[in-house]
Amino acid sequence: MIETERLRLRTWREDDLVRFSEINADPDVMHFFPAPLTTDETALMITRFQEHQQEHGFCFWAVDLIESNHLIGMLGLSRPKMKTSFTPCVEIGWRLHPAFWGKGLATEGALACLHYGWEVLGLEEIVSFTACINLPSQRVMEKIGMRRDGVFDHPALPDGHELQPHVLYQISRPSSPDPV
Repeated sequence: MIETERLRLRTWREDDLVRFSEINADPDVMHFFPAPLTTDETALMITRFQEHQQEHGFCFWAVDLIESNHLIGMLGLSRPKMKTSFTPCVEIGWRLHPAFWGKGLATEGALACLHYGWEVLGLEEIVSFTACINLPSQRVMEKIGMRRDGVFDHPALPDGHELQPHVLYQISRPSSPDPV
């Protein structure tokens, strides 16, 4: 689907379940989510990604490190189903194994996804959101040029939950250069 210098974003395969389950079960990875996921929950997640790909032509794709051809997480675009003041929308998101944090891989893949959103999908705006306490993801959002656009309570989380307050980031399609 998409290749960068170090990453390959692709559709999901059956053999991705074991590795992605390990990633989703890691407490460090899931620190800013309500709970780690089981293998069955991860299988359902992959099925939802595959269905989203069929319906929209994009999803949160599987991410391989090109040098090892090894699955390191997910990264891509999605149309969230939750009801908020900014939906419907297209969201950019990522989740990588901790061994690959701090290497610029989320930023590299996210920039490629933004390009795909603008050039292939013709999108005018892309959003991202995360728990207010998830500063590492907010740094990636800022590195890819997104701007903070407010705070909201995530509708899937109960009142008072520490992860309920979420920050919304937004980026608009770059304007074309003026003709010479």
